[in-house]
Amino acid sequence: MNKRELTKRYIVFLIGLYINSFGVSFVTKANLGTSPISSIPYVLSLGFNLTLGQFTILFSLLLIALQVVILGKKFQKVQLFQVPVSIAFGYFIDLSMKVLSWLEPDQYYLKAASLIIGCFILGFGVYLEVIADVVMLPGEAFVKAITQRFKVEFGTTKVCFDTSMTVIAGIVSIFLFHRIQGVREGTIIAALFVGLIARSFGKILFPFTNWLFPKQTNADSNTEKQDQEPLVITIAREYGSGGREIGKLIAGKLGIAYYDDELIHRVAKENGYSDEFVLNNDQKLTHSFLYDLYTQNYAYINGEDGKYDALFHAEERTIKEIAAKESCVIIGRLANFILTEQKNTFHVFICADMVSKVKRVMMREGLNEKEAEKKIKKADSERKNYCRHFMQKEWGMANAYDLSLKADVYGAEKAAEIIMELAK
Repeated sequence: MNKRELTKRYIVFLIGLYINSFGVSFVTKANLGTSPISSIPYVLSLGFNLTLGQFTILFSLLLIALQVVILGKKFQKVQLFQVPVSIAFGYFIDLSMKVLSWLEPDQYYLKAASLIIGCFILGFGVYLEVIADVVMLPGEAFVKAITQRFKVEFGTTKVCFDTSMTVIAGIVSIFLFHRIQGVREGTIIAALFVGLIARSFGKILFPFTNWLFPKQTNADSNTEKQDQEPLVITIAREYGSGGREIGKLIAGKLGIAYYDDELIHRVAKENGYSDEFVLNNDQKLTHSFLYDLYTQNYAYINGEDGKYDALFHAEERTIKEIAAKESCVIIGRLANFILTEQKNTFHVFICADMVSKVKRVMMREGLNEKEAEKKIKKADSERKNYCRHFMQKEWGMANAYDLSLKADVYGAEKAAEIIMELAK
């Protein structure tokens, strides 16, 4: 990274840092509690002469010292940049509190409005800090140190950290004031939604981010494609509709590769997962909003995904690599959306009525009628949520495919023939 690029990133980071501090102050002035990371400094500032910013500096220095203890020799010297950043952040908070000295909402609805505005300001500040990608604040760096040392997941650890900060702040408050002070519903709301807001800014402002910090492209990647590109047929299907059987028939008749379970094995092998992990977590997103609430913790760091995000991106890479090299049939996994830009692809959606799907699942999996129908609805619901989360599109909509077929009307053999004819 050259000096100009580095300077630009630090300028964006400092802007984000001040906006972050302004957001913290706005949330605090709402008088409904402050953010979890600021809760302990805020409670202490209510009981002693030091300001919120000064206690924030002291608390940040403690977290940096703990990082050194946790990581030992693995602690990188570059992380000492957290020290001046922490000092700047503390002073920014005190400056923001002075700027907002006029903000004293007395009605609850005004307090709630101030809290919401503060969360959006704080989320935007986090977004700028993350895209700058130069240094992390001590709170997030401390959590990252724990994940590196003990090999645990960042999202879960961040939840535990935020919860611990809130509980400790409450205990300190009871000790100092004999009642809860400085920790309220606003603390919980900030914990739940600030990261989600930051992630949303990242999605909405992606063109701006890409313009501000354009990704380096490899000139060698723009090689000329072969005259004869592979033929790739993707088959999305309702659970129990017979899409797999049709896919196997097509692959066998055309003499091309078939990817379903083999794709799971390949993703696992190339990305260091076990086959069981990929199988158990593949397209299993039951509710995208709840998952967003969980993975919002990853908004505070750059270059690390939640479990489902990481698995999706691994599958996406593998599907693109396969489709670029060989003719094949790919079953499910949003391959039609992933390969939208690739030529010589034919995207199919296989459906069937519930009666025929239930019969197939009962016979295949040894379930009774009620169990089979329940499983079908659950699987299709997971696929819809998975598609909505990762593609922002509706799974099963006709305009996403070149062909939709009812397998119960045509049967597997006839459906395979129709697909092959149209694909050719």
